[in-house]
Amino acid sequence: MRYKHLSRADVDISQFTIGTWGLSGTNNFGAFDRNEAIKAIRVAIDNGVNHIDTAPVYGNGYSEQLVGEALQGGYREKVLVSTKFGLCPNVLTRAGRNASFANIMREVQSSLMNLKTDYIDFYFVHWPDLNTPIAETMSALNLLKQMGKIRHIGVSNFSIEQIEEAEKYGQIDVIQNQYSMVTQSNRELMEWAYERGIDTFTYGSLGSGILAGVYRELPHFEKGDTRVTFYDYFKEPKFSKIMNLLKVMDQVAEKHQCPVAQVAINWSTQTPFVATALIGVLKPEEAIENCGSFSWKLDDEEIQLLNETIIKEEINQ
Repeated sequence: MRYKHLSRADVDISQFTIGTWGLSGTNNFGAFDRNEAIKAIRVAIDNGVNHIDTAPVYGNGYSEQLVGEALQGGYREKVLVSTKFGLCPNVLTRAGRNASFANIMREVQSSLMNLKTDYIDFYFVHWPDLNTPIAETMSALNLLKQMGKIRHIGVSNFSIEQIEEAEKYGQIDVIQNQYSMVTQSNRELMEWAYERGIDTFTYGSLGSGILAGVYRELPHFEKGDTRVTFYDYFKEPKFSKIMNLLKVMDQVAEKHQCPVAQVAINWSTQTPFVATALIGVLKPEEAIENCGSFSWKLDDEEIQLLNETIIKEEINQ
C-alpha cells in the first residue's frame, strides 16, 4: 500500500479509501451480499487500507451501520473514519440540505451510534446548504472538535468561494470532490486547495465501475439507479468515447499484466493533488485486486498516452 501525509490533518492516509456509497442497501448500485461486503472491508484493511468513508444518507444509516459492524473486533483502531452530515431524507425530496447547528448535533450523535465509535476522524459537510449561514455550520464543527467528537473538518462538493467563506470561521482540513479520468471538472479547485495545504479525497474514482472495464456494451439499469441518475457515463456520446479510452487502458493493463481498474486507480493516485481515492468494494477478491494497484506505477509515457486519449476523445467536455 502507498500512503500520503495530510498537511493540515498531520496523519498518513492510504491512497486507497474504502468508499461505501454502493453499500447503502437500496440497490442503487445493484444488489450485494452484506456479509461479503463486511469481509471485503476487513480484507482491504488487512492489506494496508487505513481509511473508510461513509455517510448517513447512504441508505438512511444502513451504510454507516454496516461500517460500524465491519470495524468491530479491533478494526476500528486500524483506520481513519470519514462520515458526513447535511443531507437529510424527507417525504418530499430524496434528500434536503440542512447544515444547521441543531441538525449537526443531531446527526453526529446518530453517526457515532451507527459507527459504534466515540469519535469521527473526518467530518464533512456533504453538500453546501445555501439556507444556513456557514458561520453557524462552522461554529458547530468547531465545538464538536473541541469536545473530541470529531478530529478534522472537511467540506464536500464546495466551490473555491465557499471554502474561502468557511475558512473565515475555522480551518478546513480536507475536501472531497468527484474526480477521475472521465470527470475532471474539479481539477482547478483541487490544485488550488493543494497549494494551500488542503488535501483532497476523490469520489467516483472508477467512474461508477466503467473504468474497471466491467461494461463493454451500453448497459440497462433499473429506474432510479445512481449510475444513471447521478453519473453521465452510461449515456451517449460519452459512453462510446469512454469505450475508446478503455481500449488504450487495455493495452497498458496488458503490459503490466493487471486488471484495467488498476490503471485507473494509478492514474488518479499518482496525481500530486489527490491524497486518496474512494473505491467501492463488494467482495473480498475486489479488495485484494484494488490493493494490488499499489504494487506498481504508471510511467510518464503511459500517463501521457492516457491523457492524450482523454483529450482526443473530448471525454471531459
